[in-house]
Amino acid sequence: MQIAVAAHSGNPGTLAAGESVEFIKSLRCKNPVLILGGYWGLMKIVVDEAVKSGMTVILMLPVENENVSLPPGVLKVKTGLEYRARSVPLVRSADALVALGGGAGTIIEVAMAYSMGKPVYVLHNSGMSSDNLRVAFPEYMDDRKNSKIFYCKSGRELAEAVCNSAGRQDVTDFG
Repeated sequence: MQIAVAAHSGNPGTLAAGESVEFIKSLRCKNPVLILGGYWGLMKIVVDEAVKSGMTVILMLPVENENVSLPPGVLKVKTGLEYRARSVPLVRSADALVALGGGAGTIIEVAMAYSMGKPVYVLHNSGMSSDNLRVAFPEYMDDRKNSKIFYCKSGRELAEAVCNSAGRQDVTDFG
């Protein structure tokens, strides 16, 4: 399962950082591949934890920051696209999107995944602007109902929801 992770590019704060680490530690899907848009801010915390857990990580890097130094084993895609445009291949390449907390970029990626009919899972108590999605769009973003948006209160709950959507036969133990 390929999972796009939308996460803040700046300082995430303690709550979002802790729940993001818990998400990675609780992710028990068989062979998850995480796709992120960079290696800074909350995304860096997610990447570092995923690498420690032995997960495959792909970064869709924007042209403005494509030469960032990465941990060994992280796959780098130099998209040639600016920050917002690199979100298109990031979301299109995924089976589902998980939003761990962020601002406009995270919200754009949620809307993009919804528009593409991909399952969307949002941490709704990250302490960031994306928490407002639950109030604005409790289940769907519009009347087309392209994909239900699932809101979770913890990283563990997010991981369980994503893996359950992949089917029970895909659950394994990374512990």
